[in-house]
Amino acid sequence: MNTAGLRTSIDDRSEPRIDVIHRTRLTGADGVDRLVTVVNVSARGLMVRVEGDHAEGDCVQIILPRVGKVAAQVRWSLGGRIGCRLDRMIGMSDYHAILQAMRRA
Repeated sequence: MNTAGLRTSIDDRSEPRIDVIHRTRLTGADGVDRLVTVVNVSARGLMVRVEGDHAEGDCVQIILPRVGKVAAQVRWSLGGRIGCRLDRMIGMSDYHAILQAMRRA
């Protein structure tokens, strides 16, 4: 939700996301470790294809190349996809290294 109390659209992000296809692991709020696919990423968030239920507000952890396990909050969930905001912004040098690693995989 934004400051006016209106639901924020997926396209109302503060920065663009880069499309990728990267298989990794996500630990859900239930503690279950799942194989997932990251489909886009920015220094502050990502979208993931995942099985199972993940509610808005759930805290998850996802493994990213170079930086390892990072914490994120589910901002939305729809049809096997979740949008997450990272708890901490990824530094630009690490972000570029993550993109390179995802594109090579």
